[in-house]
Amino acid sequence: MTAQTILITGCSSGIGLACAIGLRDRGWKVFAACRQQVDCDRLRAMGFDAPLIDYTRTETIHSGLNEVLEATGGTLDVLFNNGAHGLPGAVEDLPTDALRSIFESNFFGWHELTRCLIPVMRAQGHGRIVQCSSVLGFVTMPWRGAYNATKFALEGLTDTLRIEMRDTGVKVVLIEPGPVTSKIRQNSIPHFEKWIDWENAPRKEQYEQKLLQRLYHSSGPDQFELPADAVLKKLIHAVESKRPRPRYFVTTPTYIMATLRRILPTRALDWVLSRG
Repeated sequence: MTAQTILITGCSSGIGLACAIGLRDRGWKVFAACRQQVDCDRLRAMGFDAPLIDYTRTETIHSGLNEVLEATGGTLDVLFNNGAHGLPGAVEDLPTDALRSIFESNFFGWHELTRCLIPVMRAQGHGRIVQCSSVLGFVTMPWRGAYNATKFALEGLTDTLRIEMRDTGVKVVLIEPGPVTSKIRQNSIPHFEKWIDWENAPRKEQYEQKLLQRLYHSSGPDQFELPADAVLKKLIHAVESKRPRPRYFVTTPTYIMATLRRILPTRALDWVLSRG
């Protein structure tokens, strides 16, 4: 049998790398994309096909996808959009250009790659588009407004796409992790330092007491944090089940927050989320 094929973005570490290794071990042909050439080279040394795809650079989206399609003869079974970064900071301190920047990498690039693949999946009569969202795609937390906004937008667009693709063979799925071991906190530091003028912010003391401590001085795993393999388990079901679920929750906080969002009044939910 010909191995099923999947393109996974953001494979330099964390969820993307764990899923690439796990699916390869299950016999999948994995294209493990990264946004930096050095990471692509490292993954190629591990035996992967590793196209360069940087969501903020349109030319790499097209060249990376072309590389994949040339290797497969023009087909692809699954796209797993995964690569993203954070931009911590209070909403009032977020320059508009900062929001434009994170939307390029966490939303617009995903949309462009997805749109490029839909005609391929339509032509072959089947396909799956899996989006790695977040618990922060349906509840918010302070200091994470930029990331929250990209994931809320992703959820809305993905839900719409899933409904619109009902009359095709293309299935659309959301995976919603909570605290999962990754480098997203470390990787968000350059974006925070570029965009957030916290020293001149009205919340300077709160930055010093809360955000900076969490950002620069990690005290270890978060409560209920799971390894990246926890996402792999959900992805396996999403890509191998005949009838994948529209949504997959991963961690305990994700299940809890989904329940609280349904049962609590907005003010009560705001109080709970403000404690985080």
